[in-house]
Amino acid sequence: MTPARPPRALLWDVGNVIVRWNPRTLYAKIFKEPADLDRFLSHVGTLDWHSATDRGVTFADNIAALSAQHPHHAEPIAAWWDRWPEMFSGTIPETEAVIEALAERDVPQFALTNMSTETWPDVKAMSPVFRHFRAAVVSAEERVIKPEPRIYEIVLERTGLEAADLLFVDDSAANIAAAAALGFHTHHFTDPATLRPAIEKFGLL
Repeated sequence: MTPARPPRALLWDVGNVIVRWNPRTLYAKIFKEPADLDRFLSHVGTLDWHSATDRGVTFADNIAALSAQHPHHAEPIAAWWDRWPEMFSGTIPETEAVIEALAERDVPQFALTNMSTETWPDVKAMSPVFRHFRAAVVSAEERVIKPEPRIYEIVLERTGLEAADLLFVDDSAANIAAAAALGFHTHHFTDPATLRPAIEKFGLL
């Protein structure tokens, strides 16, 4: 679906758009052998398993369930929460600069993130740019995650905007495709260096 008019507001993903997050950053410290690291992340501590917390399951319950299935990996599974901050490797300066520039122009900005309510406060504390968001839709609060259409509908309800009013920036191709199908403007975030030119192309900077 092609939007009928230019966007007038930004909708930001958070992980790997504003802050860098990757379980490998932590588990490379725990597993010394690359093969063991790959095996754990592909068969035990998977992103599919982790997504339950994005839907509102607590980290404690999610970890307990997985540890029961893989008792020999109980310690590294527990680290998913005990050492959660070590999965982050800072913010993305190019994104922060664009958010600040948009704020100076009073462009409305919002967030849409697949994230646990347990981790959201600490993530917001990682960068001062989060203060510019007029609202944030956090998946665990809604019990629905991207790329399911319902979460985009919640964004429109929360912001009072139509899909064609919003430019959605996300690093997931699936999330971008779902938003585009609903009439959002989109930018697939793959390289921080291309972000500002893309925003300028949309006429927002």
